[in-house]
Amino acid sequence: MLETYVKKILTSRVYDVAQETPLQPARQLSQRLGNQILLKREDLQPVHSFKLRGAYNKLAQLTTSERACGVITASAGNHAQGVALAAQKLGIKAHIVMPRTTPELKVKNVRAYGGHALLYGDSFPEALAHSLKLVEEKGYVYVHPYDDPEVIAGQGTIGMELLRQQPGALDAIFVPVGGGGLIAGIAAYVKYLRPSIKMIGVEANDSNCLQTALAAGERVVLEQVGLFADGVAVAQMGKHSFAIARDYVDEVISVDSDAICAAIKDLYEDTRQITEPAGALALAGIKQYVERSGVRGQTLVAITSGANINFDRLRHVAERAELGEKREAIIAVTIPERPGSFKAFCEALGKRQITEFNYRYHHSTEAHIFVGVQTDPELDPRAALVEKLRGDGFPVVDLTDNELAKLHIRHTVGGHSKTIANEMVFRFEFPERPGALFRFLQRLGGRWNISLFHYRNHGSADGRVLAALQVPPSERGEVIKTLDAIGYDYLDETDNPAYRLFLGQ
Repeated sequence: MLETYVKKILTSRVYDVAQETPLQPARQLSQRLGNQILLKREDLQPVHSFKLRGAYNKLAQLTTSERACGVITASAGNHAQGVALAAQKLGIKAHIVMPRTTPELKVKNVRAYGGHALLYGDSFPEALAHSLKLVEEKGYVYVHPYDDPEVIAGQGTIGMELLRQQPGALDAIFVPVGGGGLIAGIAAYVKYLRPSIKMIGVEANDSNCLQTALAAGERVVLEQVGLFADGVAVAQMGKHSFAIARDYVDEVISVDSDAICAAIKDLYEDTRQITEPAGALALAGIKQYVERSGVRGQTLVAITSGANINFDRLRHVAERAELGEKREAIIAVTIPERPGSFKAFCEALGKRQITEFNYRYHHSTEAHIFVGVQTDPELDPRAALVEKLRGDGFPVVDLTDNELAKLHIRHTVGGHSKTIANEMVFRFEFPERPGALFRFLQRLGGRWNISLFHYRNHGSADGRVLAALQVPPSERGEVIKTLDAIGYDYLDETDNPAYRLFLGQ
């Protein structure tokens, strides 16, 4: 199987349009991590993503009659732009079905590359279904984003370049994983020629379809996927890509969103590149791998796969990067409600820098404060901070890993409402489309009073919502049924300590 793919890779025509991207040393990261860190800069492709390689190779292999039919795909991201530009270069009509919720920037990019952007549906599954319907009706050729041998071979040219650019020591290649086309292509070439090099996949921990498939021994469908790293938000590995990955990927690492944000910051500080979340996955994986294994003196490559990030999302990245580096602790502290208490708390902190401070009067004897404190993962870890404060007599709750606290509470600290009874609190992901909020309110039907509502968008397809409803105890089961019927992803946060301390009764 590998030999077949290697032949396809060697004869791929990607360089008619794609560039051989540099393998750039990350000097500051190398010094910090004690290993030589090299970055394969796929963000420098004409469409700022590796996707152009596979798309062009697929289109270049089409017959004359297939080209005459035109091509179609469904995508709201990098694949759409890759297909559009590849089709333009080859003189093929390209139809890109995109959800109506797709950011205008991406729609404009597709059209700028000559693609016919067709907006349909409010979600990707609706756009995909419509594109497949058009294949049946119009006879278009469907271009799959990852589960196609020609697409996989196109992505595999990255592996060919890597071995040529780094003929000496090369211990491991870290590759972001969504549907698996990228890691399958690179692994096919590298493992055929230099099998001693480790192939390590890196996934977002809420979209770990390869990790789950390897554990099960077969492809599985995730019940839901996280959308922060939208470039790898795939529920099931491709059939062709899994056939390679299950035998030739040595390890899969999963990382959380905070670690991805920290890696985006690292890349910016070292090279001034600004990647999308999926583009920073590989570096986040390297950092976790080095911390866990303690390896030193090795040569490790990260594929920085893309840089198509919405500008609005950088606000969220900056907010969470320090948490991902374990350089900030978010804590809730109870202090006496009397003069001098805040001064005593600052004295207990010592020379640690306060990065955030929210205070609200609670009652006559005590106050709860929401505090961000700068920490150092080696010299002054957050566990030591919490232990120190407790030793000084301050009750502390560590909220650093509490998503409700990080997404909402830090922006809504306002004190307890003594007149609100029977409150249930939920954290939702609302689709960013017209009518989403109205549909939510309509389905609730005015039956339960909304006593709290906080909305945040991070430049992604889903907005983050915190909502509280006044629900009599006898109707709690009924409200859960209603929320399930609405269909928005949600978590019951009624017992979350962050809510209880700062907003609850």
